[in-house]
Amino acid sequence: MTRPKEFFEGTEMPTAGWWEALWPDPAGVLRLVGIGAPMDVADLCSGDGWFTLQIAKIARRVVAIDIDAALIDVARKRLSEARITNCEYVVGDASKLSNLLKQPIDFVFMANAFHGVPNRGQLARSVYDVLKPTGKFAIVNWHVHPREETQVLGEPRGPRTDLRMSPDATIRAVKPSGLEPVDVVEVPPYHYGAVFQRPV
Repeated sequence: MTRPKEFFEGTEMPTAGWWEALWPDPAGVLRLVGIGAPMDVADLCSGDGWFTLQIAKIARRVVAIDIDAALIDVARKRLSEARITNCEYVVGDASKLSNLLKQPIDFVFMANAFHGVPNRGQLARSVYDVLKPTGKFAIVNWHVHPREETQVLGEPRGPRTDLRMSPDATIRAVKPSGLEPVDVVEVPPYHYGAVFQRPV
């Protein structure tokens, strides 16, 4: 089946068990990039809610945003079963955040999707526009390893090798938006987190 053109390249959701094997401690990933309480957080390209659930346990409020309504439904069910009530669910285009969020936000989190964004500068600017002063944007991205070397559950996983971005490439893509790079952290086994901040 052909994915709609609005869907980012190389960002399909994995099969069951994949997230658990790759990141058995999702809350630890969130701590690495600086998500804490009390924050209002947007989980951008939230998919099935694997990180959304953990963000909701930490933050004051989380907004799960994805262009795929079926995945938003999966996330809603995941959080409902966990009795989470501080999450809002939004179906929409990640590059048009100012149309999707009702008020400025403290933190935007994006995992496993930035490599597939066709207009990264536009997306970064949309994040800039919705962040509060000193608000942060964290991009969790695959390191530039050959795909055959990034194995999960015994199989090569992640985007094609040619889609992967180094931390420097991610920083170069985001900086023109006005967001300032403040940290790059390792997110084992195959990822890094590039963290940016909106100036005062």
